[in-house]
This record gives sequence, C-alpha cells and structure tokens, in this order.
Amino acid sequence: MPPFLPDHESLRRAVAWLAGQGPWTPARIEEASRRFDLSPTDEEFLLHECQRTGSPISAARRALRQTQGGQEQVHTIDGKLRDLGGGFIVRRMLPSPGRQAVGPFLFFDHFGPIDVAPGASHDVRPHPHIGIATVTYLFEGAIVHRDSLGCVQRIEPGAINWMTAGRGIVHSERAPEDLRPLPHRTHGLQLWVALPEAHEETEPAFTHYPNAALPEVSLPGVVARVLVGRAFGAVSPVKTFADTLYVDVAAQPGSALDVDPCTDERAVYAVHGTLMIDGASFEASTMILLEPGITARIEAPEGARFVILGGAPLGARRHMEWNFVSSRAERIEQAKRDWSAQRMGAVPGETEWIPLP
Repeated sequence: MPPFLPDHESLRRAVAWLAGQGPWTPARIEEASRRFDLSPTDEEFLLHECQRTGSPISAARRALRQTQGGQEQVHTIDGKLRDLGGGFIVRRMLPSPGRQAVGPFLFFDHFGPIDVAPGASHDVRPHPHIGIATVTYLFEGAIVHRDSLGCVQRIEPGAINWMTAGRGIVHSERAPEDLRPLPHRTHGLQLWVALPEAHEETEPAFTHYPNAALPEVSLPGVVARVLVGRAFGAVSPVKTFADTLYVDVAAQPGSALDVDPCTDERAVYAVHGTLMIDGASFEASTMILLEPGITARIEAPEGARFVILGGAPLGARRHMEWNFVSSRAERIEQAKRDWSAQRMGAVPGETEWIPLP
C-alpha cells in the first residue's frame, strides 16, 4: 500500500461520477481529477488501486475504506429469529435497531426452508393491515391467499403477489388443500413496502404477477429476475407508488455481478451461500447495506442465492404496531379501534378472528 491516505470528500464525489461513466481508464481518472479538484495524492491512490486490484469497483471501495483509517465500514443487519406460532420460525431483518427501512421496505421476514409434515400446517388466520403493500415471494412450496376484497390466489414459487392495504384490508394465508396430506417444504420472503404519505389511505387492492410475467436477465454465471422496478436493462410489470427495487439473483460458483447505483438506497440479502462484496465476506442470512452512489461488485465463490432490494428513502419515519403502519400515530389508534369493533371487513368464507395482541 502507498504510505498516504486520500481525501475523503473529494474522492467520494469523484468516485460517484466515475461510477456512471463506464469502464475506468487512466484518462477517465484524470478527467475526474480535473472535475473534482482531486489532489495528486487522491489521483495517484486511485490509479494505484485500480492497477493493483484489476477492478475499478474494488479500487473505489478500497480507496473509500482507506479514508476511514483502513477500517471496514460496511454496515450489516443480522436479524433475529421470531416464532410466529406452531414452530413457524422466521428471521426478521427489518425493522432492526437503528434501521427502520431500506428504501420503502420496512419489514423483511425470511421463512424456511421448513419441512412440513403431512397434516401439519402453518396457516396464518385472517388479520388486518393499513398503510403498506405486502409483497410475497416463494422459493419453494405454495400458499393460498384470501382477502376481504374476495380475491383468492394460489401463490407459487417465482410469482410476485402485491397486496395494497391502503386504508385497510384483511387477509389470510393458508396451505393449499392438496398439500396438506403430503410432506412438503415452505421457503420464501415476506416484505412490506410503506406507501408514500399521499397514498397511505388509497383503496385496497391485490395483484398477482405470475412467474412468466417477470423479466429474467441472463448474465455470465448469473440469472437475475427483476421482481419489482428496473435493473440490468429490464423492467418489472409490477406497479408501485414510489421508486422500488427488488431482484432475485441465482449465482453460479465463481460468478460476479456489478450492481449499479440505480436507486438511492440498496441492500443485499444472502438467502444462502457466502457472498463477497468488494472483497469483504458475508455469510448467509446477512443483510448488507450498500454505499450510495457506488457500484458494488458481488461475488459468489461457491454459488449463492441472494436478493437486492431498495428504492427511494421513506422520508417521514413510520409508526408501526402489530400489522398497522402509518406516518400518523393517531391513525394506528383508529385502526386498533376499528379492528377490535370488527369494522375492517372479513375474508369471505372464513370466521376466525384474531384479537389485538
């Protein structure tokens, strides 16, 4: 390593600009030096690191780490295990202490893989939501969704199921009848997206996007399914209320994927397999927050499955209690009263009711 450290702020601005300029070359680094008034030390450091690592992305990340005394500055979330009842264990990543959301995503549960014995079930009885959209995505198994709008939908791997709660909706999630007598596995992700303040009281709705409707991008050693938003030249058909990014990536051993700074906030969650992000190693079941404005290189030395999520920042912090989310605390209290008085509707054909916790 050279015996100097670069200037943090000027380098950060230059790297953010370089990230959108295509492949790095000495000429581009020199242009960045002129544009952002880099010191000779800054410019020499970038050139040195780019030559040493053979990767401009790794060079940028290493250089930024050097501005903080060479210490690892990557922020991670490990999550906590939660028992939802009947031995149904989930790993809850969001919200977490010190971090309520990544982009509009303020709830992230990873469930499974769970081996379900014949006759057993992990049914979720009718319950309410306000102020969010729920996003269900399965890797294995199947779930039947029913809601107070009268929608009934079998959810299977690869599909996106977007339920806008808005001013209020009630739904249940149950095992399909054909799977109940059989041994089977359940594995997936349940996310909540906070609706923008202007749309918190929108009309509830449910939309199913089948596997075949979602674009798939094949890159060297990698298959990326663009579930929500825009990424890798593809656009998902899922309609959202704000800038939202959600991508499912299957990576073969030894593959690498460069993730551009396509949205303000981004994170990567390792479903299984070890990930290397700009030279740092992360185990499965870890959420890694990516630095804004910087292209990140994600490597899978032994193969991995991971998701990329993010979008525009929330803005106002949300109040969260049970299944209710709102920018206004008084709205939560109103929802609690409405649910207790059974004024939020019912799922046709279902009679079970869960009291407030």
